[in-house]
Amino acid sequence: MIVRRLKVLVGMLSGLATMLIASRAFAQAAEAASAFNDRDKWIAITAGFGIAIAAFGGAMGQGRTASTALDGIARNPGAAPKLFTPMILGLALIESLVIYSLIISILLLGKIH
Repeated sequence: MIVRRLKVLVGMLSGLATMLIASRAFAQAAEAASAFNDRDKWIAITAGFGIAIAAFGGAMGQGRTASTALDGIARNPGAAPKLFTPMILGLALIESLVIYSLIISILLLGKIH
């Protein structure tokens, strides 16, 4: 339990560090940055957080799905063919939600002037 919380904490801190470093790497001149109004800034932040949360949730769901399927196969190797198809279907559905989030974020970023 402590290891899982430590992994989540490390993941969140590394994501925060990545966001802070990326903001400096993509910094623009003051006159170019002033072209964005408040609405555009919030749209960009929302799109970024939407993708981050979707990717994090999708990765957690896929990890748990694979772990559970492999645990079931380890307990009963004869059930591997019966577990494989539902596992792949579940992984595809999880990934489709992340792709939907990507599409929504791209549409939101298209609203920025």
